[in-house]
Amino acid sequence: MTIQKPLLPADARSFYHALFVLVGPIALQNLITAAVSSADVIMLGYVGQTAIAAVSLAGQIQFVLTLFFTGMSSGLIMLTAQYWGRKDTAAIETLTGIVLRISCATGILFTAVAFVFPRALMRIFTNDEALISTGADYLRIVSFSYVLLSVSQIYQAVLKSIEHVRIVTALTASALILNVFLNSVFIFGLFGVPRSGVKGVAFATTLSRMIELVLTTVVSLRVRSIRLTPAVICKRNKLLFGDFARYSLPALGNELVWGAAFSMYSVIMGHMGQDIVAANSVVNVARNLASVLCFGMAYGGAILIGKEMGAGCLEQAKKDASRLCRSTIAAGVLGGVLLILFHPLVFRIAVLTPQAVHFLNIMIYINAFSIVGASINTVIICGIFRAGGDAQFGFIMDTICMWCVSVPLGLVCAFVLKLPPIIVYLVLYLDEFEKMPVVVHHYLKGTWVKNITRDFSGQEHV
Repeated sequence: MTIQKPLLPADARSFYHALFVLVGPIALQNLITAAVSSADVIMLGYVGQTAIAAVSLAGQIQFVLTLFFTGMSSGLIMLTAQYWGRKDTAAIETLTGIVLRISCATGILFTAVAFVFPRALMRIFTNDEALISTGADYLRIVSFSYVLLSVSQIYQAVLKSIEHVRIVTALTASALILNVFLNSVFIFGLFGVPRSGVKGVAFATTLSRMIELVLTTVVSLRVRSIRLTPAVICKRNKLLFGDFARYSLPALGNELVWGAAFSMYSVIMGHMGQDIVAANSVVNVARNLASVLCFGMAYGGAILIGKEMGAGCLEQAKKDASRLCRSTIAAGVLGGVLLILFHPLVFRIAVLTPQAVHFLNIMIYINAFSIVGASINTVIICGIFRAGGDAQFGFIMDTICMWCVSVPLGLVCAFVLKLPPIIVYLVLYLDEFEKMPVVVHHYLKGTWVKNITRDFSGQEHV
């Protein structure tokens, strides 16, 4: 009798099962987020193309702030995932307090600036007076959601790092679905509420973020494996603060450098007319939908690999990193193919001018290829490297590729050579393939495999 060998070794099956458990909720969360963005664009389409373009540009402020929180959360998860593997919950609580103090101060600053100087912020992205006025109305209201995000995003990052991903997905999904419902109420004037246009969208976003924060706080208090009470904001430890600064600042710098450059892309397009801005708003929704799985795998896998390194299983972490890479790249290719196959549906997201439709048709194919490059770079830089504390490499790569190559080249093409907007767009979106060879080479060296935790046995985390 012949005994058939399993297709995968036991450690591989264990990894893929754990990856599926983590990635499923994260991918679902990303899908819901993308679906809500799609719904927002569709509903704003009934207000007009100016509303779509203005909210898209005003949203760059929250985009930059979200990148700050992502960088902070990434640095936090980098350490907390490893301490979770070590079963040191006191260190996790202390790290949470350190990050909360920084994120709250940043959220308050962004809220104040966006509320007091909304028109000045809009002028960074466009010189179109209609877009400036509409975007300023949106910013003045939505600015209050920034300080709410500063707390909820950090608590949710900690919950993810200790493998409570399903809870975070439920929280985010509830807030986003509520956001869509409230948007429809204020845009279409349901239940006797006056139609409010972009102001209503801003109010709906703020109200849903407020409810999300309340729910996140309640859930955090009920987690038994760790004490995530508001009192953690007072916890201090010089060694942990030093570790957080050492490992998270490059991650934060990476997110801000990348985000600022990506916002600079919007600045360039914002000065090339409403059509290219509106088309970009729509294609971003489609791109986000197509890439939910590959980005979910990249960030979910990072938690698993970080946990393995914190537990001292460095060789196992190496093997699982290779499996994560292959899986994420396959998901990226699948996302690109699906974007091309379903591109006729993208044109139904919003009513655009004929010129904007022409731009959108070409943008779909550009983004289909870009997703594949993004999946490779994201899983390696933001997933694998950061899991081992190596965030500095990504910071250096994005600084060079985006600020020394892509942004200057885009500015020259747009305002010196005065090339057509769609050519400028293509030039800007080549950045993923510029850095890929160096990223892959650094991955193959294996220097990113590190245990970055400390032994605090018998010490107080205060």
